Amino acid sequence: MSLFLLPYPVIDPIALEVGPVSIRWYGLAYMTGLLLGWLYIRKLLASAKLWSTKPPMEPQQSDDLILWATIGVVAGGRLGYVLFYEPAFFFANPLKIFAVWEGGMAFHGGLIATGLAIYLFSRRNDVPALPVIDLVAAATPIGLFFGRIANFINAELVGRLSDMPWAMVFPGAGLLPRHPSQLYEACLEGIVLFAVLRYFTHARKALAHPGLVTGVFLAGYGVARTLGEIFRDYDPAHVFTIGPFTAGIVYSIPMVLIGWYLIRRAVRATSVTA
Repeated sequence: MSLFLLPYPVIDPIALEVGPVSIRWYGLAYMTGLLLGWLYIRKLLASAKLWSTKPPMEPQQSDDLILWATIGVVAGGRLGYVLFYEPAFFFANPLKIFAVWEGGMAFHGGLIATGLAIYLFSRRNDVPALPVIDLVAAATPIGLFFGRIANFINAELVGRLSDMPWAMVFPGAGLLPRHPSQLYEACLEGIVLFAVLRYFTHARKALAHPGLVTGVFLAGYGVARTLGEIFRDYDPAHVFTIGPFTAGIVYSIPMVLIGWYLIRRAVRATSVTA
């Protein structure tokens, strides 16, 4: 093991205490991601040149959209973590399901619930669902970045053992240094994926082709998550830990396939109308 380890910057998970009320960095990270995502969606809607005809809805309608999306992210993310990763623990301790401030959110669960929430929002407001989903997909890496930073602050979802100079000893994860995999994923799922989607929305005018941004996001996240799983510690007892595959990789495979389908569908539709 390397003698030159980067010290883990132990951060109090509680950012602010006012009497009996505690505000945690975890909640602030999610709130920041949702707020910045909402502002970005408004900016995309206000840029008429990014759309083939006109945006699918007015910028002020994003105020309601973010509320629906927030419900999907929180409820779906928590239930996904309960059902996909720790069902035995939470079935034995059901009250812990509601302790979201302690961490434990599953992106894939949040994805499914948010997709359903956006569909219901679109039906209720009589707007096309797929372009709205494209909007949310373009903004999602912002939330993913802050979510991974929250994982790092909570010292959860730690990496595998490592002797790299930047390896860290995480509290509660033994005495040996590990990859700061949360930061890797913040970079891949947040910064890199946002840059890729930004290229497609602004340089390739992908928002003019319904489903293309969503397809790129799904495929891109699946690849980014798979790369991140190489460095993240895993549960050897999980049913989807099969050889080199982890649960995170298995859950990402359908995303890549659906993303590829949506990309091909959007490209074919473009070639037909060209």
